Formats: sequence, C-alpha cells, structure tokens
Amino acid sequence: MTRGSSPLRLKRWPAALILSALIVTGAGARDAVPARLEPHWIASWGSSQMIAEGENALQADRAGAITLRQVVRLSAGGARIRVRLSNAFGTRPLAIGGAHVARSVAPGTPQIEGGARLTFSGRADAVIPAGAEIYSDSVAFPVAPGADLAVSLYLPDAASPQTGHPGARATSFTLAGDHVDAATLAGATSTTRWYALADIEVSGAANAGTIVAIGDSITDGYGVKPERNNRWPDVLAQRLRARPATQAIGVVNAGIGGNRMLLDGLGPNLLARFDRDVIARSGVRWAIVLEGVNDLGVLTRDAPATPAQHAAIVAQMTAGYAQLVARAHAHGIKVIGGTVMPFGGNDYYHPGAVNEADRQAVNRFIRTSGVFDSVIDFDRLMRDPAHPDRLAPAYDSGDHLHPSEAGYRIMGEAVPLALFDGNASTSRAGIGAAGRVAVAPAGDRRPAIALTFDDIPAHGPLAPRQTRVGVIRDITAALAKAKAPAFGFLNAGFGLDAPDDAARAIAAWRAAGLPLGNHTYSHVNLDQVGAPAFAAEVTRNEAALAAAAKGTDWHWFRYPFLAEGSTPALRDAARTALHERGYRAAAVTMSFNDFKWNPVYAACAVKRDTAAIQALEASFLADARAAALAARARAQTQVGRDIPYVLLMHVGAFDARMLPRLLALYRDMGFRFVTLQDAEADPYYASATDLSLPGPTPALAGPPSAPALAGPPADLCL
Repeated sequence: MTRGSSPLRLKRWPAALILSALIVTGAGARDAVPARLEPHWIASWGSSQMIAEGENALQADRAGAITLRQVVRLSAGGARIRVRLSNAFGTRPLAIGGAHVARSVAPGTPQIEGGARLTFSGRADAVIPAGAEIYSDSVAFPVAPGADLAVSLYLPDAASPQTGHPGARATSFTLAGDHVDAATLAGATSTTRWYALADIEVSGAANAGTIVAIGDSITDGYGVKPERNNRWPDVLAQRLRARPATQAIGVVNAGIGGNRMLLDGLGPNLLARFDRDVIARSGVRWAIVLEGVNDLGVLTRDAPATPAQHAAIVAQMTAGYAQLVARAHAHGIKVIGGTVMPFGGNDYYHPGAVNEADRQAVNRFIRTSGVFDSVIDFDRLMRDPAHPDRLAPAYDSGDHLHPSEAGYRIMGEAVPLALFDGNASTSRAGIGAAGRVAVAPAGDRRPAIALTFDDIPAHGPLAPRQTRVGVIRDITAALAKAKAPAFGFLNAGFGLDAPDDAARAIAAWRAAGLPLGNHTYSHVNLDQVGAPAFAAEVTRNEAALAAAAKGTDWHWFRYPFLAEGSTPALRDAARTALHERGYRAAAVTMSFNDFKWNPVYAACAVKRDTAAIQALEASFLADARAAALAARARAQTQVGRDIPYVLLMHVGAFDARMLPRLLALYRDMGFRFVTLQDAEADPYYASATDLSLPGPTPALAGPPSAPALAGPPADLCL
C-alpha cells in the first residue's frame, strides 16, 4: 500500500480482481496487482547518469542494433525486481527492442543462467522520450542480497547522445543483433562502462530503505579494478547485509568521477543532479554526501585565486550543503555529511596553504554547523597525523587524492551502522541492542572504547551452578542494556571438556548479533611455538570459526596476544602469514588484566564469602578505572589526542557478574562505546588493519609509565 492508504480500501476492490492479483505464476509474470497494492520498492543498485561522450561513448559501429549486457551487484535482496532505464541526456527518443534479466554466472564474462524477459506496460518493447526515464514492469525474480544480476537490452538504434555512467568498475558486453536471453554472447566486445541503466529496484519489507552515497571519484571508486566491488559504498553494503538489523537496506553509489558541487565538469553539478540521484529514487531514507575536493582544487588549478574568490567558494559550498539538506528533509531523507579529505601533494591540483585553509573552513562547517543529521569525519579518519593536509600513506593510492583499496575499505568500515537501525528518526540518538553502535551526535568529542572479549567459549573456572552458556548470556544481556557493541574471539579448542555447553555458548554469542574473530585454536604463544606452528593454529581454528560466524567478516585476529615475537623476524613472519590469509589485527590499547579475578571469584563463590567477593568487586573497578586513565595519558603523550581505545576482556565468571557496573563506570568517566571496526578505522591503527605494513602492532606501549595495577587482593579464599 502507498503511504496514507487504509486497509479498509481493499473492500472496494471486486473479489475476483483481488484473487487474480494474488495468483501470479512463473518468472516474468507481469503484476496484475492494483497500484495501491504495489510492493514497497527500494533501490538495490543504481548509478548516476551523464552524457557518454568521447572515449566513454560506444563507437558508432557498436551503438545501434546491438545487445548490451551489463552486470551489476545488488545490495539488498527481494522477491520481485524492476529496472529503471534512462535517456536523461538523449536529444531524441531511445528505442528498447527487448530486455531480459538473469543471474550472472561469472562477473567479468557475459555468461548467464535462467532469467526472465522484461516488459513495459505489458509490451516487450518501449520507447524512452528524450530526457526521460522509464520503469519496466515488475517481475517475480527472487534475488539474494549481494547477488550479481545481468541486464540485457536490445537497442535497435543508436542513442543520441548516449546516456550512461563511465565509472562502472565492471565489465559490460556488446554484440550485434538481438541476443538478450542467450546464455552467453560468443564474440562479444567488452567495455567498462554502463549505458541507459539507472536503477535495479527490489520489493522490500515495509521498514526497508536505501542509502545513497553521493559524491565524486572517491565515492565512484577511482582506481578500483573491474569486478572487485571494493569501493567504500561496496564495503558499507557488505557490512549492512551481514547484520540482521540492516540486511534489508540497499546502497546506491551515486558518485561521478571529477564531479563538483557548484559547477558542471564531468557530469552535472551536485546541486543540479541531487533530485534525480537521491530524492527521486525509490525508498531512499538516507544520503551520505562526500563532495567538494574538486571545487576546492579547480579554484587554483590553472591560476592563483584572489582572497575574495577563496572566501566566495567557501560561502557558496556551505550554502550548497544547506540547500541539499533542506531539499532532502522536505522528502523525509536524512543527510549524513562527510568531511572533505586532504589532497596535499596532489600534482593535478597542487594545493597550497590557502587551499588547505578553505578545506578546513568547509570541514568546520560540516562538523559544527548542525546542518547535517550526522557527520562521518573522513578527513580525520584518512589524514596523516604527522601531515594533516595529506592522506595517510597507508591509505593513499599514490596520487595524494584518491584512497588506495585499503583506504576505501577503511572508509566503508568507518560508517556507523547504527545510523540505519530502526526508524530514520533515531539516527542522531544512541540506539541499538547488543552489537549495535550507540551513535553520538555529529561533533561528539567523547573518548571511545571498543569492547572485545577473548577466549570464547570459556575462560577460567566457573562459580557453582554457572555454565558457559550462562556466562555468555549474562555478558550479552549487559551489552544490550548498555547499547554497547562488542567483538568476540574464538578458541575452538577451548571448552572440549563440556562440548555441548561450549557449543551453546558460542551460539548464544552469535544469537545476540555479535561478531567473532580468530584467536588460534588452542591459545598458543608465538614465542614458544614459532611462526609455522602459530600459522597452523590460526588455520586450524578457521573451520569452526567460519561455521559459527557464517555470513559475517570473521577475518579479524586478536593480535598481539601472549607475545608478538621476541625478534622482528619472528614478528614479521607471523604478520605476513596473517596478512596472506586476509586478516586484520584487533590491537589492544586498553587492558586491566580482568582475567585475574575469575579464578579467585570462583573460589570465593564456593565458600560463599560475600565479604571477599565485595573486595573483589571494588578492586576490579579500581583497576579498570586506573587502566583507562593510564591509556588516555599515554595516548595524549604519544599521539597528541585520544584514540578510540580497544579494550581487552574475557568471557569469565567474574566478568559476567561485573560487566553492568563496569560499563556504567566507563560511561561515568565520559566514554562512549563503538565497534572494533569503527575504532580501528582511526589512522593510529593502520599497521593493525593492514598487516603488510611494518610492525609492531599498535599497543600504546611507552611513556608515560603506567601505574602498577593492584589486581585482586592477595590470599582471598585460599
């Protein structure tokens, strides 16, 4: 039903019509459903349209009487699909002689399997007027989240001019003649462009929605190779579909390489295209805006600018942001602002100190004006702490403007997923359950802690009547109540004395929506076993880990733990082995040795010594507080600021008892809780998230000297 319709209106439809609307058989059957019963449509894939000219256009001998097969990766899934085709920049009608959708057998090839013919108002062909776009009829064609879909069009005549998107980062195919439903296109010619294809929409649940990431080449994914699908919006889409709470959310990449906010360049300017690329798309509830670097760079690319011109571009850009947000809000769309990333050292724009001052002024507006519903500080995330006007070397593609693939991954992982939990109106408040980020309002400067728990499914002895699954459930319940995300690390070789309880404990962790990473099979010490045995333990743990963490990214390794290698050679060998298997390190930058309390508590619980247990509680909280203050002092000394701290804890008996009070303590100290991914998106963790970089893994070792932690009182309950 459409917004504002009432279920009572169904009574006005003749019973026979309703029955015929419900009986739709066979893939490709056209909807017989009245308009008011249309599915809830959301955009699952889309691209920004522009004139395809020069090298971006199909050559004249390939532009007409051809089959054009284009492969795209969807974000959200659905039971029905429809396709939006575009002739937005054409000056004469564009004929569609036939259209077909199918599953791509192997992206990068024209091979398909199965599929369904598309129709347009019941017809197999259609004509798109100049400057217009059209929908296909919807078709029953179930697609899974992340599916690769091939859309084949027969174009009897050449478009004039062509409408498309040059930055496909995917391979398309053309072949003379009408072959839209052919299983392959023998002799086809390949291209890395998209043409006439604007959107793939899926039928979603009532609470489904779409995020449009709109921007320039950094969003479009400059430098990403075809079929790799690792632009930062791709990474965001992967994360969304890995969480039950966000699986129904689609992501559309509306980036255009070279695009500007204020003036046309490569593609229409952002203010001109915002309505078509964001507001007009089905199901859009959020837009992430990351654009402005080309406006700033072009200002002085060819000649110096006057002070008045510098002041004018900042004023015009900030006014432009405000316009975009106002237009989006008028349609119920939340807008998340991305700060403009550094481009110092770029040879094309050769920015100087005044350009950098302009960028800082624009970013100050984004962070502090309150215009945006939330802010993602890509600048702070991606800049080199030693040279804030430049990208961090670990994230720089080499041109000092575009991120590397590692940089795109960091960007995609930095977007807090809790922005998209629940209703759109919650996006500025702390929300969520276990595993969700409590999102702070834009500009929140409170220090952050990412909670991590080692030794799942069990650590240390239990108190009477405790079980491992009970410990896990107590911990996950405390996390949910505090709206604190957490990441766990599995030792599949633990808990074998009670395998059923261990299995239930692991299942309880995952049932709470919490991710898992690798902690080796049996908790080996690198210094004691050497690099080959260490790598073997990592690999041995993977089968159980992959089964438990199915559908999520489990390639996070708790490292360093126990030891990172007594020599650089040993350390580097271990880092190389982890890197080759695709791991990132879950570094530790805050710890108070919580595991020490678990055996003492178990002994005191056996004796029912309440006074001793109270002493344990007090000492536990005191050491936690002291360690947090020490970590902040070290960060200020070594980094010059707070970093997001990664806290090491364990799934032990006393941890389960104390976690509610511990989380309350951290909140009272002014901390907020973030995910491990969000914490390690900070540049400080570059050598943890990219193990090809030189070690050691960041650990805040060094000055000032940390105070000695007291630990549990001696001789209790012996």
